[in-house]
This record gives sequence, C-alpha cells and structure tokens, in this order.
Amino acid sequence: MPTTTARIVHASIERDWRDVYSFASKPENMPLWASGLASGLTRDGDDWIADGGPIGAVRVRFAPDNTFGVIDHTVTLETGLVVENALRVVPNGDGCEVMFTLLRQPDMGDDAFEADAAHIAKDLATLKSLMEHRGS
Repeated sequence: MPTTTARIVHASIERDWRDVYSFASKPENMPLWASGLASGLTRDGDDWIADGGPIGAVRVRFAPDNTFGVIDHTVTLETGLVVENALRVVPNGDGCEVMFTLLRQPDMGDDAFEADAAHIAKDLATLKSLMEHRGS
C-alpha cells in the first residue's frame, strides 16, 4: 500500500501533559470531548463498542496505558475497514500538545478529508476547553 496524504491536527493545552493524558486516554471520558463517540462506549473484552450513527457500530481498541502519552486506537467499521488512529499527548513547557495524525483513507475525496480534519480540530478544541477549565 502506498503512502497516503497525512495531516497532523493539534491543539496546545495549558495543562500538565500527564493530567491531559490521564483524562483523554480514558474511554469513559471520550464522549465528553470526542464527538464521534458522543453516544458513549461500551466495554467488550479488550475492545470498546460505539454507535457510529449512520456508519453503524464501530469497534475501538486503545493502546494500553503508558508513560509516553500515546492514545493510539484502532477503529474497525462494520464494513471491515480498519482505521489506525495515532493520538499523542506530549509535554510543551508547563502545558502540552495533543496531536492527531489524520491519514486520508482510500477513495476519500478532498472535501471529506477536509471535513475530517475540521471535525478533529473541533474535538481537540473541546478537549482544550475542558482541560483548561477543569480543576486538578
């Protein structure tokens, strides 16, 4: 498979990276900031199941807890399409950067790619707002 178009969507958050990672990496918290998972996640063994709305149920598997700020996750759609998502929280001074690497999927047009990038930016802005206004 050839390399595809990629875009890193990020947000700077004025909060210690460990606090952001601790909050953002918990599947139970994701519906609070990741609008694609707004319906919530239900645990199913090592995976989590989310109602993907018009695309049906999706199966999500997260990277195990780690000390590196990695919140990578694999999303498997009902169609069988598997999407690998790289999500990282890294220190930046007293705050952090949260970075999502968006990879263009096969047969994805420019408009859909831009819409995905905008959707991720909105979610990261929500995470930023939650973390900067949330108590310790």
